[in-house]
Amino acid sequence: MDLCDRNDIQALLARHGFRFAKSLGQNFLIRGDVAEDIAAAGCVSGCGVLEVGPGIGALTVQLARRAEKVVSVELDKRLPPVLAETLAGYDNFSLIEGDVMKLDLAAVAAERFAGLRPVLCANLPYNITTPFLTACVHADCFEQLTVLIQKEVAQRICARPGTGDYGAFTLLMQYYTEPELLFTVPNTCFMPPPKVTSAVVRCVTRREPPVQVKSEEAFWRTVRAGFALRRKTLVNSLQTGWQLPKERLTEIVTACGLSPTVRGEALGLEEYARLADALAEEA
Repeated sequence: MDLCDRNDIQALLARHGFRFAKSLGQNFLIRGDVAEDIAAAGCVSGCGVLEVGPGIGALTVQLARRAEKVVSVELDKRLPPVLAETLAGYDNFSLIEGDVMKLDLAAVAAERFAGLRPVLCANLPYNITTPFLTACVHADCFEQLTVLIQKEVAQRICARPGTGDYGAFTLLMQYYTEPELLFTVPNTCFMPPPKVTSAVVRCVTRREPPVQVKSEEAFWRTVRAGFALRRKTLVNSLQTGWQLPKERLTEIVTACGLSPTVRGEALGLEEYARLADALAEEA
């Protein structure tokens, strides 16, 4: 059976009485070369892979061929019988049935990948991309995250200060990881085809943050405030997160070497770190 052949896929799904569910954001990858490239980018020597939303297993098979162990998490209760058939030849594969957003990722990695190098590699459902990646970096249990996601989100993750894609989520991902957009994937590579182009991004976990801050709570508070009012100046935007007089905020921003009329989207990690440290002293 070829899991990237439309006729084989349709026969497989018909055999199991499966129909796609829009509510689950199901878009199965049906290009073998793309699955191979994602798996090659996502696997490292001696790794254990956590995959989310395996579908019928096109990417899963490629991961199982390269990794020591693959654990996939699937929410759709109709798919385990399908995966039991398509992954029958791989004894290094196991399945967790349930909602990945309700899992303790660090506990799963520690239990399932003892002695291995934990990584995440997945064709992520579009509707959980941002909250799930946020959960991954906070769990601090993966060496790298390699995901096939909406191109727009991939560009946000890799964006630079001053660009339209740049935002608080950008800073979150770049604080905890070193992201790289590897390649784009057209919608014709999926069944059913989504309405958007996708992209593969690899985020290698940093051993140390790129900037040092006195308080991470103050740092993220400052970042969130900095992007709260994108069309307003930084000083006006900071008022949403710091209850200080505008005059005092202007003094702090200026003392940090920044123009009070600059917008939050123009600041990089270093500027936000410097500003957060100054603001934390006021708290």
